[in-house]
Amino acid sequence: MRIIQKRKYTYGFSLVMVIASMVFLSIWGLRLGIDFKGGTLMEIKFSPKENSEQAVKDFHSPSRDEIKSKLKNLNLNDLMVQTSDDNKIILRYIASDENLNEKVVAKLGEFNDNVEKLRVDFVGASISDQLKKNALWAIVLAIFGIAGYIAWAFRKVSYPIKSWQYGIGAIIALAHDIIITLGVFSLLGKFMGVEVGIPFVAALLTILGYSVNDTIVVYDRIRENLIRSNYKDDFEEIVNKSISETLARSINTSATVILVLLAIILFGGESIRYFSVALLVGVAFGTYSSIFVASALLVSSNKFKK
Repeated sequence: MRIIQKRKYTYGFSLVMVIASMVFLSIWGLRLGIDFKGGTLMEIKFSPKENSEQAVKDFHSPSRDEIKSKLKNLNLNDLMVQTSDDNKIILRYIASDENLNEKVVAKLGEFNDNVEKLRVDFVGASISDQLKKNALWAIVLAIFGIAGYIAWAFRKVSYPIKSWQYGIGAIIALAHDIIITLGVFSLLGKFMGVEVGIPFVAALLTILGYSVNDTIVVYDRIRENLIRSNYKDDFEEIVNKSISETLARSINTSATVILVLLAIILFGGESIRYFSVALLVGVAFGTYSSIFVASALLVSSNKFKK
């Protein structure tokens, strides 16, 4: 399969996706949740007035739209409502006022007298600022740690390109995956009101680990084929051969992960849905970048040197 020889087309596709994602981020940014903005998280449970088996079976808590309509007059900033199958709801809004929280509970009590406040968590502005800094540092340190490890692991393969160039190729591929995932969530935040919080950062770090794992598999096969050929074969042909030999493994591994993520998105509930969406986007583009970006950059770097 002549995969690497088509790299100008894959470069074009990646460039379009990255530029579009950066435009979305510059215009709309990310819709930050209370983890990064500060605010209140409240969990409420609705119960039927009667405790009979039939009453419990027939009881249904109010819908998300009904709750938002009921709380509209309280002017809660950035109100997010999550519902679950066990008649519990989670409210998130930008405020840290206990009196306001009591008004929220009172309003919800108009649906049903049996409203129980299970928990209330406050996130202060100073804590949210620290979380933003920690999240950024975690991602940056992970990327440079990965690049340093790859450069060290391939230190004995210095021909026809230097070992550190493997690390640079991996960094560019990782940046490609992260930027596109951020761009997708910028779109989701603009048109669907999806917020990002600490679970989203965890998803990004997971994407980094998965993507670089796939990249190292291809890189390792390139190293094996280089040594086997005694560095005499054309580098572009070696890279193309290595991709062809690992292509089935990459696709099969990613396909099984994607199927699981699709199942979680469809049936796993609201609380982990967008965490799974982030992983789905990252895994899909991570597999793509390992083949069509990270490996192709090695060939382009060698061509440029010549």
